[in-house]
Amino acid sequence: MKKFAFLTGLALVTTLQIAHADDMNVGVREFLSPSKERGINLHVTIWYPAQIGGEEALLGNTPFFSGTTSMRDAPILKGKFPLILLSHGTGIAGNAGATSWIAASLAKHGYIVAAPNHPGNQSGNRSAGEAMKLWLRPADFTSTLDVLKISTAFQNKIDWEKVGALGLSMGGYTALAVAGAKVNQQRLASYCDNGSSNNSLCEWIKQSGVDLHTMNLQPAGQNYRDNRIRSAVAVDPAMVGTLTTESIASITIPVDLINLGRSGEVPPTVDVSQTAKLIPHARYSTIDGANHFSMFAECKAGASEALKAKGITEALCDNVEGRPRGEIHSQLINMVAAAFKRTFNTEQ
Repeated sequence: MKKFAFLTGLALVTTLQIAHADDMNVGVREFLSPSKERGINLHVTIWYPAQIGGEEALLGNTPFFSGTTSMRDAPILKGKFPLILLSHGTGIAGNAGATSWIAASLAKHGYIVAAPNHPGNQSGNRSAGEAMKLWLRPADFTSTLDVLKISTAFQNKIDWEKVGALGLSMGGYTALAVAGAKVNQQRLASYCDNGSSNNSLCEWIKQSGVDLHTMNLQPAGQNYRDNRIRSAVAVDPAMVGTLTTESIASITIPVDLINLGRSGEVPPTVDVSQTAKLIPHARYSTIDGANHFSMFAECKAGASEALKAKGITEALCDNVEGRPRGEIHSQLINMVAAAFKRTFNTEQ
């Protein structure tokens, strides 16, 4: 793989309204985005509508999950495209590459999709203390936007009036935070004090020796709204119970909230049916026959047994109600693409 580099100029050509989504080529590049808040460079992956060309790259491929193919460094199509910032969750699928199944598909729909890795939240680079510094996630979005704004490769390819945020699980919090949602520090500090919160997350925090009551959570309560973001979609967003009612009710951009599972059966820690009622004009949808793990990439043969052998007891690869994961993915991708098409008023 080529070394990551800051985005540099390239001749980029072709047109947007040409192909049906199934026929659209997808390019992918990786770059570094300086983060003042973290004091390091963020690794960002960007997918985009592309011409034929580049070198085949399989992202998100692991011993358990299937990857998605895109064309590394393929030339971009001519024209300007809406931009979606994509935030991954925390855990075994906690990295930008693991979102390639949805990112590449959205690129086929005519979007540029930029996904920063959130340090400390990544599979292979996990830190409970860093992961619970929630405020660093929306800052990662802002840092990514700042770099893209001055990038000679992408600054003139992005329609800056059409920038959206998409988040999966903990990434759903990221999307809501850049839309204006703020955390109540006391709720965050007491998040793991009872058994009604996210058991796997709280067990990890406990095993890591992290005490939320002694952490400096003051930054969590600040406003991380980024006015460049005009629309947000959150899928099974985590930490919604820590958000203040006032900040949720003050969100002014279009928001779509999606729960994976039948209405009334969604786990309370990610159920946003009531949250949707607080956000002005928010839309709420569910996907039957799905669960929280349906947002992971499709599992390889034997993955369920291999995961259990690793001591992972959660049913990451089990189908719900017999629905294949690929079928659920198609429904979710179409819902997300339709949400941004509606809020951006674009024809794709």
